[in-house]
Amino acid sequence: MIKEQLIDYEHNGTLLEGFIAYDDAIDEACPAVMIAHAWGGQGEFDANKARSLASLGYVGFAIDLYGKGVRGSSPEENSKLMQPLLDDRELLQSRMLSSLETLRSVPGVDSGRIAAMGFCFGGLCVLDLARTGEDIQGVISLHGLFSPPENTVGNSIKAKVLAIHGHEDPMVPPEAVSALEKELTQAGADWQIHVYGNTRHAFTNPNANDHDRGTVYDKDADRRSWRACLNFLDEVLGK
Repeated sequence: MIKEQLIDYEHNGTLLEGFIAYDDAIDEACPAVMIAHAWGGQGEFDANKARSLASLGYVGFAIDLYGKGVRGSSPEENSKLMQPLLDDRELLQSRMLSSLETLRSVPGVDSGRIAAMGFCFGGLCVLDLARTGEDIQGVISLHGLFSPPENTVGNSIKAKVLAIHGHEDPMVPPEAVSALEKELTQAGADWQIHVYGNTRHAFTNPNANDHDRGTVYDKDADRRSWRACLNFLDEVLGK
């Protein structure tokens, strides 16, 4: 049976609240997947991903990067919440590492088999986690932002990397994809990038329907990307 719980943890004086889902019928330690939220903060979308992963035998952990109960309800509020972490990538990376250590300490988690996935802003967050050189099995960026930080240049990337991207994403032009390919290659990463044609930003979010901003849900891309995620997790976590 799938169980759910909220877990409080702290980073640099900020109280955070994660959402955990797991199958309590499994007696052995399970591989786990961190889920990093989009710019609006942790929500039901992320919790549902954790539940889906739990149904497959993983521990799903939807992390919190903004603070307990701190959520945005408009593009303006979302941007205001996200921008401080974009401006201070060391803070962002430290918060990701704190979330990772919290997950590693959860009973029933196999601390040697952990991956992370993120959506939009969360995609940038999991890429930054890999960029730190942390010993994590894999990261998945879904319609994530690719802009690199300055503080990880020269680091080796140990995590396997999967980035899934829409070719018509206005926030990540083709030259940014090429730059990420070069960056990951120079860092010695085992990487792959899947690019979906005629696909825009936020293609996994059923509520995305803003053609002017270029955030549009795509049922086929959503289905294909989830299958690619599960194949990748099976590879890197050995399930």
